[in-house]
Amino acid sequence: MPEQLTFPAESVAVLEPRLPPKLELQDAPRSRPFVTLTFATSLDSSLSLAPGVRTRLSGPGSKAMTHYLRTRHAAILVGVSTVLADDPALNCRIAGSSHQPRPIIIDANLRWTPRRSDKVFEVCRNGAGLAPFILTGADASDLPAASVELLHEHGGKYIRVPSARSEATGRLRFSWDDILSALQAEHLTSVMVEGGGQIINSLLDPAYHKLIDSVIVTIAPTWLGQGGVVVSPERVTDSAGVPLPVARLSQVSWHPFGDDVVLCGTLRV
Repeated sequence: MPEQLTFPAESVAVLEPRLPPKLELQDAPRSRPFVTLTFATSLDSSLSLAPGVRTRLSGPGSKAMTHYLRTRHAAILVGVSTVLADDPALNCRIAGSSHQPRPIIIDANLRWTPRRSDKVFEVCRNGAGLAPFILTGADASDLPAASVELLHEHGGKYIRVPSARSEATGRLRFSWDDILSALQAEHLTSVMVEGGGQIINSLLDPAYHKLIDSVIVTIAPTWLGQGGVVVSPERVTDSAGVPLPVARLSQVSWHPFGDDVVLCGTLRV
């Protein structure tokens, strides 16, 4: 059994203002889920050494923080590339927690073939996690029957989301508004967006800043070097073609967790 993690009460208090309100404290239903963008990065803004290469960045303290954050969100969201590279369990391992977040996997083009041996299903069978909801652009008639059955057996499912085909790649892509509408329809009131690079960079597009309620970034004291998967959204310019900053955080605070530093902030809209 994986090690159970603990997160001290004083650290919980520091993070509380950055987190979604607890269900019993919400004044009124929200029109969309509370969105927390959170990830671990190196000093050169890399998530991993190379595409498809699993790279550990978080130390024990910030790792426990991430699992605590999962206890405070209804769902955690990753892209299919993260699933293919890492085979993640997508669960919470905080000792004593009774809550498990719903894994949400963005797989518009059905790149992932779920298998019983995948960690996300193993923890589900052990009562230590939930089965994923897979957001896809495929029609129901195009879904692999074996995958549909496996998901249904564990309590997961495919959810069709409106999509558009990218002119550059020919692949289906989602709007973040449509993604969050799909989660809202499933009564998922909050979501942690954890990665990978394409997912994070797309959410950092200025068109979607208004959807992000909180940003929590773990910065590890290491350089990974060139060729990594980098958090760097597409450049924006003014009407004269002069480059502009894509985003800046406000209400910033910094918190040490072992050798790592955690940056919390809110995007200026």
